Amino acid sequence: MKVLVVGGGGREHAICQALARSPRVTRLFCAPGNAGIAQTAECVPIPATDVEAMVRWAKEHGVEFVMVAPDDPLALGMVDALEAAGIPAFGPRKNAAIIEASKIFSKNLMEKYHIPTARCKICTEEAEALAYVRSRGAPIVVKADGLALGKGVVVAQTVEEAEAAVRDMMGGKKFGEAGARVVIEACMTGPEVTVLAFCDGAHVVPMPSSQDHKRAFDGDQGPNTGGMGAISPSPNYTPEVAKRCMEEIFLPTAAALKAEGRPFQGVLYFGLMLTPDGPKVVEYNARFGDPECQAVLSLLETDLLEILEACRAGTLDKLEIRWKKAAACCLVLASGGYPASYEKGFPISGLEEAGRTAVVFHAGTARNSAGQIVTNGGRVLGVTAVGADLDQAIDGAYGAARCISFSGMHVRTDIGRTGKRP
Repeated sequence: MKVLVVGGGGREHAICQALARSPRVTRLFCAPGNAGIAQTAECVPIPATDVEAMVRWAKEHGVEFVMVAPDDPLALGMVDALEAAGIPAFGPRKNAAIIEASKIFSKNLMEKYHIPTARCKICTEEAEALAYVRSRGAPIVVKADGLALGKGVVVAQTVEEAEAAVRDMMGGKKFGEAGARVVIEACMTGPEVTVLAFCDGAHVVPMPSSQDHKRAFDGDQGPNTGGMGAISPSPNYTPEVAKRCMEEIFLPTAAALKAEGRPFQGVLYFGLMLTPDGPKVVEYNARFGDPECQAVLSLLETDLLEILEACRAGTLDKLEIRWKKAAACCLVLASGGYPASYEKGFPISGLEEAGRTAVVFHAGTARNSAGQIVTNGGRVLGVTAVGADLDQAIDGAYGAARCISFSGMHVRTDIGRTGKRP
């Protein structure tokens, strides 16, 4: 089977490696891909957001299945367009992907269907948002309504910080139209956990839990990023918590989307806070998280293509999905300055040595004219190790990461060691 993966980051590298293990995948493409993905799949120079060009290329090259991985093409309706062209595709349709594309939609959905989350105020005017921040005080959370590369959330510790976030998003258009409307939330407390789940429109099958580390610097300090590292499973996600999440959040969310005429078929990302009052939703995403995907898929034993097809066919309940009884840790090696401005084009050394003991997923890499692999993004690599337990996985990832270097490289030193652990 000819399979196309849409996207070009670390998540897509992990997806391509998993699909390449399927005996049914005879030819694997990735658009646009990157220097690491090119070692597993044939890269196609089409931007992930160019829906028309992607559909046309897939038709012309006889692609039989497409996995749409990133948020932007899902929100643009790429799955709808592929299916309309007769090409089977994995991922939610546009009307279901809105659960990530609009935080206002998701907050309204949770309120309507009594899914636990933080209380909030939806603001469409800057003055209204500023007045609400001043009335509530801090800490407080300011979120851009739309997609903002995982950076549209500010957890403000002071009123002044929250006001600056509102002005940046609404007045300064920091995220363009994505920040024209904002959600202002109460600041929840407790360990954060991510649970990715396969969904077929009716059934929900959670994957092993994970924990992302969003802040740029050690000790969960600094600005929010797309993610600086992840572990799986989370030590805080006990069987008792998992049962509550399934009954109070996962199944009700899938049922709510179906009731709204937006059945969700794809990977539904549940960003959770384990508060003193029980688990609550921090955010939804409509796809694999990055870097959670790299850690979680490292534990998968079942053929990924079979799972994707079952989600699309509505037969997920008939498939047994198997996972390694192990733990995984993914460390993000980032460009200096990320998530703000950073330089590109620096040669990367030590990839082969690191790859002997861990898997090095490429996120922002390219090949220069001399054939060297160089930095080409804010998050450059995701060094991922599997171990018998979490400590072994963390030690393995850091050991491999020490082999790699490039100018300005930044790595958090406390991935998997922050937050409450039993």
